[in-house]
Amino acid sequence: MNEERLTRRSILRLAGVAAASLGAGAWNARAAESGGPAAVESGAVSCVLTPELTEGPYYLPNEKLRRNITDGHPGAPLVLQLAVVNASTCKPIPGAAVDIWHADAAGSYSGFAAGSGSRTFMRGIQKTDARGIATFRTVYPGWYQGRSVHIHVKVHVHGSVVHTGQLFFSDSLTDRVYRNAPYNKRPNRTTRNANDSIFVNGGRKSILSLRRRTAGGYLGKITMGVHRS
Repeated sequence: MNEERLTRRSILRLAGVAAASLGAGAWNARAAESGGPAAVESGAVSCVLTPELTEGPYYLPNEKLRRNITDGHPGAPLVLQLAVVNASTCKPIPGAAVDIWHADAAGSYSGFAAGSGSRTFMRGIQKTDARGIATFRTVYPGWYQGRSVHIHVKVHVHGSVVHTGQLFFSDSLTDRVYRNAPYNKRPNRTTRNANDSIFVNGGRKSILSLRRRTAGGYLGKITMGVHRS
């Protein structure tokens, strides 16, 4: 039987290939473990099952089907592009109903307490397009006692709720946004991500990826992997 003779050069070449493969595998494993949109974009994982988080006390059913949910309330403009994919096949889910609600810049929810005079601001539903993306126009949320900055979300497919969660923001970006009006009228927010009781139970995988828009304000994106009913 003929055996390939391993020279010193071939041994070193094989060792280099193995080390490179191990390094790439370790990097992909770390990225996959971290989850979220970064892992999806890196190719470490093709889709991520988005963690279920509490609905909270401020949900109102039968919200309006609309893209602009501000009702004229002030704040830093925020465009949201929320993608919904099948966590089993990683394919986009067109026609899903994405339902969001959050506090305005003053930290108030429509329909409750200071916001009880309206049942519509910062609330709305959009259907995902052929790419599985629902787009909203809103403002950067304000803070309120005991919670870090967040947006509530539900995803409905064929009339069934397939995901209930919350979307979060990096604290450093929130600090920058809150230096400006109208947010700077309410300094010294009390809760950051690290000491938010909801965020610590999976919120790290639900942080929006944000960038400044040339037209002003911010663009926020995330891919939500769900199990279809």
